[in-house]
Amino acid sequence: MTPAQCRVARTLLNWTDADLARAAGVSIITVRKFEAGQVTGGRLAPTLMQRALEGAGVGFSAGDDPEQTVRLVTHRR
Repeated sequence: MTPAQCRVARTLLNWTDADLARAAGVSIITVRKFEAGQVTGGRLAPTLMQRALEGAGVGFSAGDDPEQTVRLVTHRR
C-alpha cells in the first residue's frame, strides 16, 4: 500500500486519520507521517494499516493511479 492508496482508501470508507489509527492500533502521527511519505518506524505500521482497511472492505491492486488501484469491496465499519 502506498501513501496515496492509503488516503484514497480512507476517503472511500469516510474514515479520518484517527479512525484508521484506532482500527490499526497505531498513533495518528504514524498515519499522518505515512500518508505524507515520511519514513515510519518500520514495516509493521503500514501492514497494520493496510489490514485494517482491508478488514473494513477495501481492496488494493498494483498500478500507478491510486484511484484506480483502490476499490470498496464491501463496506463494513
